Amino acid sequence: MIQIDDKLISEDVFAESFVCNLTKCKGACCVDGDTGAPLDKDELPILDEIFPKIKSYLRPEGVKAIEEQGTWVIDDYDGGYVTTLVNGSECAYVIFDEKGTTKCGIEKAYEDGVVNWKKPISCHLYPIRVNEYKTFVALNYHEWDICSDACTLGKELQVRIYQFLKEPLIRKYGEEFYQTLCEAAEEWEKEYNS
Repeated sequence: MIQIDDKLISEDVFAESFVCNLTKCKGACCVDGDTGAPLDKDELPILDEIFPKIKSYLRPEGVKAIEEQGTWVIDDYDGGYVTTLVNGSECAYVIFDEKGTTKCGIEKAYEDGVVNWKKPISCHLYPIRVNEYKTFVALNYHEWDICSDACTLGKELQVRIYQFLKEPLIRKYGEEFYQTLCEAAEEWEKEYNS
């Protein structure tokens, strides 16, 4: 683990390669799994506020799930906040393009200038999962077999996880943190891959 301020970063974030390859996986991370995407507590009122604005972007079954369950739910497994699911399957905010690839309805509304919030930070930061504890925050690589094509593409393009996630890391922790993270990655590279 590498420590920056109160954050402990798994060395996998420096070591592993990753670039989402939607042509291969079709966005399976948004439809597979047994729970919705993790949400920060401060994201809950945002989802409540933007739902009327993004409703027209969502699929009817997504709108129905949100209207019945709410814009977010509490995860039965760990009691955390997560996005609502459609029939215990895909995220209620998922939309599909003409090729059957998942997209985020919130992000589409953001791209169109309808809302000023891109999507939940946990989605934006994936494959990093953030765990907050009393005295520190842990940033870990969540390895999932459905992302094997992303790992292959990352290796081909020589892009490490922290490089691929530059935008969301800056969104969450700021430019200064990201710069320090890059410096730590360079030092790590010299020490372990020289």
